Amino acid sequence: MSICTIFAGGKLNGTDFIDPCEIRENSGLIICADSGLHIAERVGIAPDLIVGDFDSYMGDLPEDVEIHRSIPEKDDTDTLMALRIAIDRGYDEIRLYGGLGARFDHSFANIQTLIFAYEKGCKMTIYDADNVLTIRGAGEYKFSRKNDWYFSLFALTEKAEIGELKGVKYPLEAYEMTMGYPIGVSNEITTDKAYLRINSGIVLVIESKK
Repeated sequence: MSICTIFAGGKLNGTDFIDPCEIRENSGLIICADSGLHIAERVGIAPDLIVGDFDSYMGDLPEDVEIHRSIPEKDDTDTLMALRIAIDRGYDEIRLYGGLGARFDHSFANIQTLIFAYEKGCKMTIYDADNVLTIRGAGEYKFSRKNDWYFSLFALTEKAEIGELKGVKYPLEAYEMTMGYPIGVSNEITTDKAYLRINSGIVLVIESKK
């Protein structure tokens, strides 16, 4: 997979969990979406590309970096603009930092951006200090146990058929998860790895620090 890292302008609750060396080594493209540039500067990462209407970034933009400037009155969020560019340039794994934070509308918009990426055939993950969010469709998956973390599942389609969920405190088998009932919240992985089989639908997977 070719990896693109995107920095958005949400709050991270600290940056100690970000490894600049790992990001530079493994990312073929690093994009900052507007004030995501503040986060990149804080952790010492120089972006390849900066996008946005720059209504939230305060400071001078670097002169030696590619810049895509938009107007504030646009349909796409700055993060979605960054994602579109990454997809157009052939990246199929997107890692987003700063996609969550104080403004819930932006957080929810970035969950919808996860869906957009999934529908375009991209694997996308949102990271902050306390949460990891990703989407899974029909298929079989394994998740490693993290001590003192919750493991939650939510249906993002009207129905999501969970064939099996095991290795967790609250297992499921042949269960029809729906958007209107949060049965998958605050589960916990109890073995080295949890096993999830989704027969149909789309599921949001959230790993959250206790």
